[in-house]
Amino acid sequence: MSRPARGHSIAVMAEAPVEHRRWTRAEYDRLVEIEFLGPDDKIELLGGYMIVREPKAPPRAACISMVYRALADAFGNDWHIRTVAPLALDDDSEPEPAACVVPGDPMDYLDAHPARAALIVEASLVRLAFDREHKGSLYARAGIADYWIVNIPERRLEIYRDPMTDAASPFAWRYGRGISLGPDQTISPLAAPSASISVRDLVP
Repeated sequence: MSRPARGHSIAVMAEAPVEHRRWTRAEYDRLVEIEFLGPDDKIELLGGYMIVREPKAPPRAACISMVYRALADAFGNDWHIRTVAPLALDDDSEPEPAACVVPGDPMDYLDAHPARAALIVEASLVRLAFDREHKGSLYARAGIADYWIVNIPERRLEIYRDPMTDAASPFAWRYGRGISLGPDQTISPLAAPSASISVRDLVP
């Protein structure tokens, strides 16, 4: 193998940036359809990137069940409560939140996932910052008016409302108002204002 002659310098090439492949929701759904991605992969699509979902450790699994029961009682039969199920949020996002409240019943979504939700709830055990900043920005951009995070380690419920633009946020949107409630407090969903949910019924 030839080597550069002594005294000759080698031109330094500019380092090429690392590129990431972004996926559309249609491409992502196709990967699921052909079983390239399966239930064991535990993937969700956020802003064009495939993200591994937070694992269902026992406290988080219990929390999701508690959230489902409380929301079903609060919203009644005119709404459908989905848990860890796809939401066709936009052209490059298909998150699978811990729970979301959508109109109608399961039979309304045989042909396509719902695109909007009256309420989204995340159950956060080890990804609190990600759920606050990244997912919060994504949901705000999609116009989700009511976003809750069950903060499992601290046994608190965080409520985020009033989506607004913010260029510094991951998806250029954020929630303008956020409050944190303890186990002895209650909250009424925006879409079910007559219902009162005890935070104690949501936090394990």
